[in-house]
Amino acid sequence: MVGVVGLVGQVGQVSQVPPESTQQAVGYPALFVLVLLGSLVPVVPTGALVSTAAVVAFHHSDPFALLVVFALAASAAFLGDTGLYWLGLRGVRSKNGSRLLEALRARAAPDRLEQARSKLHEHRSQVLVLSRLVPAGRIPVMVACLLSRMPMRRFARGDVPACLAWAAAYQLIGILGGSLFPEPWQGVVAAVALTLVISGAPAVWRRLRGT
Repeated sequence: MVGVVGLVGQVGQVSQVPPESTQQAVGYPALFVLVLLGSLVPVVPTGALVSTAAVVAFHHSDPFALLVVFALAASAAFLGDTGLYWLGLRGVRSKNGSRLLEALRARAAPDRLEQARSKLHEHRSQVLVLSRLVPAGRIPVMVACLLSRMPMRRFARGDVPACLAWAAAYQLIGILGGSLFPEPWQGVVAAVALTLVISGAPAVWRRLRGT
């Protein structure tokens, strides 16, 4: 009887998943999928997602949690960027045009697009790094690359350091939020607020200049 009770207790302990393991099992795939979708469909605030995941990872006991978040965010952003560029490049080469290319051009302000084309002419693929770091800069630069018919291979080479720098920057925001507050939810609120302010600053500045 004692042996049966002990066996049942061991099975119960095995079946109980620690909270951190549950968070990682659900959170890591969700982070990868959401950043990938946000890179393909530029409406999801991917920077806020990375910062939020970094806050949670900062409070985990797993020393590799932050490294995993960085790797997943950078790889998902790279796959999303290259996938979107590949689709746009097919539209550029198509005789009938591309709805995707027109949609991307509609999301890029004319002055930002012209500036991106000028910077691309001066600095070539190096401007991709800044396009990821500057809020609302990714789409104008990508459209400029498409209009100049930059080869897929050259775009991918320039996008690798861009995605790495982007993931590191937003992860640092999350680490800052996690270190300033004792509770993870407080750090999440601070990190999300900061990323939204950063991402919305260019639009506010353009409106102020317009008025």
